[in-house]
Amino acid sequence: MRRILLTNDDGYRSDGIRALADVLTPLGEVTVVAPIHEASAVGHALTIRHPLRLERMADRVFAVDGTPSDCVNIAVGHVYGGLPDLVVSGINKGWNLGDDVTYSGTVAGALEAALLGIPGMAVSLRATSDPYDFRSAARAALAMADAVFRHPLPPRTVLNINVPGGVPKGYRVTVQASRNRVTSVGQRHDPKGRPYYWIEEGQDEWHPHARSDYQAVRDGYVSLTPLHPDLTAHHALAEVERLSLEGPLVTSGSIGEA
Repeated sequence: MRRILLTNDDGYRSDGIRALADVLTPLGEVTVVAPIHEASAVGHALTIRHPLRLERMADRVFAVDGTPSDCVNIAVGHVYGGLPDLVVSGINKGWNLGDDVTYSGTVAGALEAALLGIPGMAVSLRATSDPYDFRSAARAALAMADAVFRHPLPPRTVLNINVPGGVPKGYRVTVQASRNRVTSVGQRHDPKGRPYYWIEEGQDEWHPHARSDYQAVRDGYVSLTPLHPDLTAHHALAEVERLSLEGPLVTSGSIGEA
């Protein structure tokens, strides 16, 4: 039987991960290993400065006091004792589009799977102030998980799935959008007058791109973006080679010398 690991950054109690578990059960044995508390926007962090605990919360449901990447590693090492056949991270309450994937704990859970040699998918749904309806996102996850089992992704590849609100019009294969990020840092004061800060969402303008993930969900389509952990800017290699040839050679002994 196929083994499917679920994780997220919203915590093991999240309705999104429960919706995934329900819909993916026909494809194999589903196990949840997710943070015990919300771990949104932690990126691809691993916990290395304090020990982690694994708690069994229910049948095939485990909680870890760490990040999504921690959860995947602990699941592989101490729940399965080997590699599952698929890791699905989500369903996140809010899109993980474009440049935001670098912050996303949801995407990081799937990327950690790819680094370990496991097919990975991240699933995110448009944020709303109304009660969440995960049915469309769950159906998209089921369809793509089934497709990945039948037609495996290339090694070290993650499928980043973003789902619009309502009933999607279909699927689009997309690229990451980009935007001009302006981060807002709010300053407040505690009762003793000492300042503290909140990182807040600033004014962000998405760059137009007909094939971007942002444009797809705005148009009402499920966005399917293949990602991989390789952050090399391949298009810049030639320019960096020119810089290395033109620039002076700096040795450790020459730094600071008169």
